[in-house]
Amino acid sequence: MIVLQVFLVGAVVSFLGSVPPGTLNLLVLQLGMQNKIKAALRFALAVAIIEYPYAWIAVVFEQWITASPVVQDNFHLIGATVMTLLGVLGIWSARKPGRLHQKFEDSGFRRGLVLSILNPQAIPWWIAMTAGLKLEGWIVLDTSLQLHAYLLGTAIGALVLLILLAVLAKKAASRFQDHPLVRLLPGVILLVLGLVGLATYFW
Repeated sequence: MIVLQVFLVGAVVSFLGSVPPGTLNLLVLQLGMQNKIKAALRFALAVAIIEYPYAWIAVVFEQWITASPVVQDNFHLIGATVMTLLGVLGIWSARKPGRLHQKFEDSGFRRGLVLSILNPQAIPWWIAMTAGLKLEGWIVLDTSLQLHAYLLGTAIGALVLLILLAVLAKKAASRFQDHPLVRLLPGVILLVLGLVGLATYFW
């Protein structure tokens, strides 16, 4: 029962934690609204695959990471920088789409892998969340089976949320598909979130 419980807790927490606007869910929304549902699903699968090792790093190296403020600060700095760069790139490519960028966008899976790897903010989030869940007695990670059930739950939760976003965005695509804001909005939001993150880090 404990194994099933940690799996379900990991899945639910991951699902809810993926709801707030971020680099990955904004991009999967954009793919859905552009009616690129297959690319969006491949993107979601790639994100879920990377979620697993990032959550594993958070759980296994929790004490080392929390003991080093420099490491935590760099996670936030990297995340904010990546958001800012992706925002600028998204706005620029929306106005002047190039062949290479278009191929990268359409690939879905490769795009999801690259952007997930460049977005390590999931690690400090999972450190805090896992510590809280342990403290409240919601999860027990004493065995390898329990640990990997929890990690699998985190990956499944993110996958389900991103698929849901892609499907809902596809349904809304008929109204907004040809609107220029569909291509510009994710880049603008990412740029704003990235700049806010950088401002928070430096000031």
